[in-house]
Amino acid sequence: MSRVAIYRKAHFNAAHRLYNEDWDDAKNKEVFGVCSNANYHGHNYELEVKVVGEVDQQTGMVIDLKLLKDIIKDKIEDRYDHKNLNLDVDDFKTVNPSAENICIKIYDILREEIDDQFDLSVRLFETPRNFVEYPA
Repeated sequence: MSRVAIYRKAHFNAAHRLYNEDWDDAKNKEVFGVCSNANYHGHNYELEVKVVGEVDQQTGMVIDLKLLKDIIKDKIEDRYDHKNLNLDVDDFKTVNPSAENICIKIYDILREEIDDQFDLSVRLFETPRNFVEYPA
């Protein structure tokens, strides 16, 4: 059977602050720089979701892209868009909302929604030059 990778791009805007509450402000600034700003800062996150699987002989598709679009919208965009990740989203109440941790959480959420017959990976762009991918 033919395995094909399909991709869906999405976008959300969110604010966050990187800091460790066990450290003082000087240590947080040393480690996280401007990302430890007490008043937070924001990003225009770009998301790429990759699904790999066999082409269904009846539909000619790996997965319905409309279904994938709806899952991403309902489970990710609606959850994170225009939110302060530290304050508004339970996912990061006790987890530093670094790009790495956000990407892992997005993967975990999507993995629950997308059948295990498909391979899944998530790429999250925090800036056009800085991005992470999970699994690596």
